[in-house]
Amino acid sequence: MSIDHCTLVTRSRDHSRWSSDVLRSELLPKIDDDVHNMLGLADLYQGVLTAVLKQQRQPQLASVLTTELFAHCLHIKCQSTTQCCQFVQMPSSTDEFKQYRVCISDTPQLFIGDVLLFLSVSRLIKYRHKSLWLNSERSLTNKNKCHPSDLVTSLQKSAVKHLTAYRQFKAQDFSSVATIVTTDFEALYAYKHGSYQQCLQLSTQNVHKLLYAVYMPNVLTCPEFIQLMDDDIVSLTALTLIVDSKCCENAFGSCISQLTLSLYLMPQCQLKLHHSVMSLFQTVDYIKVAQRRHKSDRNLNLLTLKLTESKLEVYMNALL
Repeated sequence: MSIDHCTLVTRSRDHSRWSSDVLRSELLPKIDDDVHNMLGLADLYQGVLTAVLKQQRQPQLASVLTTELFAHCLHIKCQSTTQCCQFVQMPSSTDEFKQYRVCISDTPQLFIGDVLLFLSVSRLIKYRHKSLWLNSERSLTNKNKCHPSDLVTSLQKSAVKHLTAYRQFKAQDFSSVATIVTTDFEALYAYKHGSYQQCLQLSTQNVHKLLYAVYMPNVLTCPEFIQLMDDDIVSLTALTLIVDSKCCENAFGSCISQLTLSLYLMPQCQLKLHHSVMSLFQTVDYIKVAQRRHKSDRNLNLLTLKLTESKLEVYMNALL
């Protein structure tokens, strides 16, 4: 009933009927903290003014409100409560505040309470607009974060986690007949995402464990796994297919051993981290051992090892 009456007052064309009417604030129930605080400040101001100027206090100046202005104030506050943050988006609410501002400007005599309540409503409007803007910005930011590349990264990370778990189960079941390292996919993922120190640590451990192993697992270079590889291994895989299209029929034609992968990642990280020439010489010795241990039909393994060796030699010759 109150909001309906306020609506009637604010939409009335006969402003003279309401502009001279006043409300005594002490007769009003507590509406909300803002109104209560503003009226308290008005009363405090009047008390200070009376004390300083030693004038006789005139309570009616502090404890009264203009009816029409108060109707505008209450109308907007009710809208903000019932419609929450959405009310600032509605044209009717924006128009209501404009009418309130015009009414303030046109009122010949403003009371202290009128001014303070108007400031309170102005602050409320600004706060609601700011909240809406921040929520829109957050929504836009979150929308921009949902990029396809992020989804690919998350899927790759999940795949590496499951592949590592698979390696761990395989190591438990077949450790008596083969040497199996469980961090080859983790090292590959770390290298792809620029964590070269982590990749170097994992790959070096794997090389030390696999270098003289009799049996070890392979890493497939089929399309499902190729996206984890870098451009050089992808190019070598394509080259083997161009030279011999039947290599996919060979059990070892489209895969590399865990040792080859580790000996590829290890020097790649050493180069990016600018390791000493002595450490690179040691890596070249590891590669030569691995080349002798791979059979001649392991084309992709031998090509990858030869490419890695060539890279190291070119780098070391430039430094010497």
